[in-house]
Amino acid sequence: MNTIKPTNLIVIIFLTLVGFSVSAQDKTISKESFKVYGNCEMCKTTIDKALKSVDGVKSGKWSVASQKVVVKYDTSITNIDEIKKAVAAVGYDTKEYRAKDEVYNKLHHCCQYERPTK
Repeated sequence: MNTIKPTNLIVIIFLTLVGFSVSAQDKTISKESFKVYGNCEMCKTTIDKALKSVDGVKSGKWSVASQKVVVKYDTSITNIDEIKKAVAAVGYDTKEYRAKDEVYNKLHHCCQYERPTK
């Protein structure tokens, strides 16, 4: 007759509870991508820094080649609009948010991308 040892039972209960905890946390994490206009590695540094400055962003990277951001964030803390606003605040346009002209004009000359029309 097979019986479960008390130590094995404790391990099983612990693993079950950890599994429930992890699945509950994942529901608030979202992963999205969106276009951000830019040109170079200096743009990447500035955009990536802006992404990470938003409370609730777990990770975020901008690709020079695709001009796309991939960002993971906690939806209970922030939302995609706040993330896009942070990117625009440092001089980079998205489809929904245009950087202020005075901020864009202060970007290094190589970072001044061709802006989409208003």
